[in-house]
Amino acid sequence: MANIGFIGLGIMGKPMARHLIEGGHSLFLHSRSGVPADLIGLGGGECLSHKEVAQHADIVITMLPDTPDVEKVLFGENGIVEGLELCSDQAKIIVDMSSISPLETRKFAARINGLGHDYMDAPVSGGDVGAQNATLTIMVGSSVTVFEKVKPILALMGKSVTLVGENGAGQVCKIANQIVVSSAIEAVAEALLFASKAGVDPEKVRQALLGGFAASRVLEVHGERMINRCFEPGFRIELHQKDLNIALESASALGVSLPNTATVRELFSACLAHGGAKWDNSAIVKILEKLADHEIRKHLE
Repeated sequence: MANIGFIGLGIMGKPMARHLIEGGHSLFLHSRSGVPADLIGLGGGECLSHKEVAQHADIVITMLPDTPDVEKVLFGENGIVEGLELCSDQAKIIVDMSSISPLETRKFAARINGLGHDYMDAPVSGGDVGAQNATLTIMVGSSVTVFEKVKPILALMGKSVTLVGENGAGQVCKIANQIVVSSAIEAVAEALLFASKAGVDPEKVRQALLGGFAASRVLEVHGERMINRCFEPGFRIELHQKDLNIALESASALGVSLPNTATVRELFSACLAHGGAKWDNSAIVKILEKLADHEIRKHLE
């Protein structure tokens, strides 16, 4: 059993930390919103700073919203690095499970490695349901040696744990995942909107498509949310847009064009402009509906 630090106990981090406690590990916890009482009740220990977490834990996991958040927790005042500097005689492992920039991840890893510690990027896919049920897909960037040490811990949180490559490779894989998923959600929204405007029951269309080559997890889950108008996250639009921003920034640095990703990013931006930051990403259909109604009005005029 390991001494594990966990920083970031939001909609994803809280159930992930719970699985680790239930797996028999000692957890040292910190979150800017406070450590939930039920995790403390299960045996988790509350720490007052990121620095304190790093002092107590052999493996420190972060689950944070964006790249600047990870940088601040790692290198800011009372951050993880300050805790590591007090434990210079012991090599520790930092595992970032956030979805952030792969380019910045490689820089973070180099700085942590330079202090004599190991770094792993291990972003996840599966949303809050996957976090709650320990069925996340975990994409890892690290050395083989570090991966073998940490894999049993990751397996308590996910059903699929894959070493993709060296540091940064996990984040590249996660961005690729977000490109595919966002495009699929937008395509499902277009298809169901088309069926509805053509006077055909979109639920029956969805059922028919699930039996053919168009079948997908996105059609199954997000298609149902669109039809039932259930737009509680799930995965918030503001976070998916953040991931597409990272995708496009990274692609620009690599000289790669991602035209469909850019289009979906703009549709997410329109959702944000209409107060939809906290909507589930399936709510992209609401913006397509607004666009369709606008075009219909123009045609009638």
